[in-house]
This record gives sequence, C-alpha cells and structure tokens, in this order.
Amino acid sequence: MTLLERDPPRWLLAVGPVLVLALAVGTLFLTSPFGDAAAVADASSLEVLWSLTVIGFFAGILPVVIGMLWFPYIRTLDAHLVHAVLALSAGILTFVGIEIVAELFGFVAGVEAAYLGEGVAIVALVGTFLAMHAVSVWRRRTVVSGGFGDGLHVAYLVAIALGLHSLGEGLAIGSAFALGQEELLTLLVIGFLLHNVTEGPTIIAAVARDRETPPIRHFAVMGVLAGGTVIVGGWIGSLSVSPLVATVFFAVALGAIGQVILEVAELVREDAGRVLTRLNAATFALGIGLMFLLEEVLVDGFLL
Repeated sequence: MTLLERDPPRWLLAVGPVLVLALAVGTLFLTSPFGDAAAVADASSLEVLWSLTVIGFFAGILPVVIGMLWFPYIRTLDAHLVHAVLALSAGILTFVGIEIVAELFGFVAGVEAAYLGEGVAIVALVGTFLAMHAVSVWRRRTVVSGGFGDGLHVAYLVAIALGLHSLGEGLAIGSAFALGQEELLTLLVIGFLLHNVTEGPTIIAAVARDRETPPIRHFAVMGVLAGGTVIVGGWIGSLSVSPLVATVFFAVALGAIGQVILEVAELVREDAGRVLTRLNAATFALGIGLMFLLEEVLVDGFLL
C-alpha cells in the first residue's frame, strides 16, 4: 500500500493541507529565507541563480505540492462531486486564461515592429493549441499502459499548461530580485504561494476519477512541471526580457490553457454524459471567484 492509498480520518484529509499551508506562510512571513536581495549587485551569477531557485521553490513547487495533498480527500468524493471539482479546475484555468490575455495585450503593444507582436502571438497561440490537441488525439488512440486512465493524461496536460502560466510569475519575482526590492519580493512569494496552492487540486482532480492511484512519482513530476517554471521564469526575469519574448511566453501559455479546458470538459462528458449541470456551473463560477479573490484582491490589492 502506497502513501496515497492509506486511509486516515476524512477530517484530517480535508484540514491537513490547510495546516501545512499555514505553516509555510507563517515561516515565510516571520523569516527571510532568501538572503539579502539588496546585495544582488555584488552577488555572483551562480549565487543569483541559486537564490532564485530557492525563491521559485517556495513560490512555485511547494504550493502545488501542498495543494496535491487534497488528493486522498478528493478520492473519497462521489462521482458527481469529483466532476464538480473538475469544473472548479476549469474555472480556475479560465481565470488564468483571462489574466494571460490582459498581460498578452500589454506585451504585444510593447513590440516596436508593426504587426510583428500580433503575428507572433497568433502563431504561438494557435500552434500550441493544435500541437497539444494532436498529442491528445494520439493519446486517445493509444492503448493505456500500466492500468491508468485518461485522467492521468489530462492531469499532465493541466500541469504543463499551468507551468507555462507560472513563467509569468517567475518573471515578476526575478525582476523584483534583480532590483533588490526585498520587501516586494517577500510579498510576491507569499502571494504566489497562496495563489498557487489552488493549482494542486486543479491538477489532480482529473486523476481522482480514475480507478487506480498512480505511483507517487507522477505527482512529483507534475508538481515540478506546474511549479518549477517559476524558477525558470525567475532566472529569465533577473535579466532583461523583451516584449517579443514575453509575447511568445504568454501566447504559448494561453494556447495550452485553452486546449486543456476542452480536455477537462471532455473528461466530464465521457464520465457523466453531459458537462453542464447546476453543480458544475456553480463550482466553475466558484473557481473564477476564488482566483479573483486570491489574485486581484489579496495579491494585487492587499499585499501590494
């Protein structure tokens, strides 16, 4: 029996991740584990990369892993409630997509060459959507090995899409670090930690409806795919990022998220025969509202 197959009390399955999250936020709030960001000008390139790796772990990988701790609890839910969690995931992804659109328009406008930004954005967006769709079609035509269903496949796609989105968070962190803005950096990390903890359930909701529990290595890989790009984004953000490069990043992320939302809807349709129910609509709206609260109110409004 694996760690994910043990059967602790349901209340602990539901509350445990919240306690871990509170401990992580409290540790970051009371301490400064990132070193002296103000001394970045005198640091070597290796020291800068290491510092941004540590910061990216706290802001990206750690919250996703904490969110994944809800997997055993989600597994105990009835099928229609699992579908509701998937709809919640789709709402979260939809909000992320809307946010990316706003960012994308800003970067496209910053590209000096006429129509170059628009063209690059369209090619990157459509190309990513079609490429991921082709992978999905191929996957559905392939016999599932190891006894795991399409849920694991969708979970990986969700992790990749969220990882592309997280590049933008890393860019913000890297820029704050390069400018030596230690207070802003700490607030960004805490804000993104709270924000990104929702990505864990978003990823593993698709796996929860499969009959078999995948080996724990899959959860580790998906956590790195979804949150590890905050580290990569931090490295890039500590340098000078052109509007054209940022346009490519965000357009790719938008195309990936659009395709994954369709995957999630198809997963629910295959299980239940239809996607739109009152409960699914309610949790979809809840996902959008939750992300609005965490992003626009908490991160942008209160913390910053």
